[in-house]
Amino acid sequence: MRLFEDDPAYMDIPEEEFAFIQPISLKDERFKTKPIGFFKDALIRLRKNKASIAAFWVIIVIVLLSVFAPFFNEYGYNQQNENRLHMPPRVQGLEKIGILDGRRLLTNRRAEHLGNAERYPEGSVLSVENPRLIQGVEMVDVWVDYYQFIGAEDEYYWFGTDYLGRDLFTRLFRGARVSLLIAVLSVITNLFIGVVVGSVLGYYGGKADMIVMRLIEILDSIPHIVIVTMFILFFGTGMHCIVLSLVVQGWIHTTLLVRSQFYRFKGREYVLAARTLGVRDFSLIFRHILPNSVSPVITATMIAIPGAIFAESFLAYIGLGLQPPEPSIGVLLSQGQKTLLHLPFQTFYPALLISVLMISFNMLSYGLRDAFDPTGRGTD
Repeated sequence: MRLFEDDPAYMDIPEEEFAFIQPISLKDERFKTKPIGFFKDALIRLRKNKASIAAFWVIIVIVLLSVFAPFFNEYGYNQQNENRLHMPPRVQGLEKIGILDGRRLLTNRRAEHLGNAERYPEGSVLSVENPRLIQGVEMVDVWVDYYQFIGAEDEYYWFGTDYLGRDLFTRLFRGARVSLLIAVLSVITNLFIGVVVGSVLGYYGGKADMIVMRLIEILDSIPHIVIVTMFILFFGTGMHCIVLSLVVQGWIHTTLLVRSQFYRFKGREYVLAARTLGVRDFSLIFRHILPNSVSPVITATMIAIPGAIFAESFLAYIGLGLQPPEPSIGVLLSQGQKTLLHLPFQTFYPALLISVLMISFNMLSYGLRDAFDPTGRGTD
């Protein structure tokens, strides 16, 4: 029977007639795991992205090779040997199965000289192709074991040599070290300037924002190649000058990106609540707003590193990069393209390395973008 408050029997119900429908002890369940912070949660999610982890290890391997690979053999990065010009690649063990075996095509050779042991040592001729008559003389193209052809059977150049007889393996990874250093220094400088300027402009706005934005528009409207060319011609072609030339306009993109993110987040409820509680502007910028903006910034930063390598390569291609004898990936590409049709290996290895770097940094940047996205926190 249901009783109501106006029923006289309502107040006469004894206490023992009542029973709890849930346990008497009411309290939250104890956490069984340690609390996870923002960056630790991002690292956990990043580890689940197999492609990004693989890209990360590829980058680590290339960085380690750029540091230690020049010491793998006895050839210096600027050591010249006029008797070893344009040597094809040859690797121990692989030459026995026909891979990187040091073969090279010699074109337009007189067929009558093929039996001359002084010109063609025994066993050096592998095959003869394309016989033809030129002004009554039989000419052929000859595939030879070039190392045996010049009497260097016991030598190995893993990536071959260039037009001065310098070992391309040593020069490539020495150049990778230089290119990565230029790219990282320029990107870090751009990141620091862009985050500081973009945070201040996006948070405070006002007249300072308007004035700086007009200056940025003027600077950004000038062609990049014009500014870089004038900067290098005026200050020189040293490494520090190339880094500064990449910074002249490089910070603009990061500034605009961070500024737009601050305009997006500074009006959110959690920022207004923190400001109401008296949190200082410095803490609001770097503790509450900037962490929510870090995802696109990290993605842009990772993409900017191979972009900086490409920029350095372009400068080297037009003759404004590092000057000899210091190598870089761009310098090797510039030199290799001159013999691309006849000796493609001189271009292939630098192009392969820069392509792997580009793909790896892109894959890693996408993984970092997803990992640092605050909206995905706790979803895995």
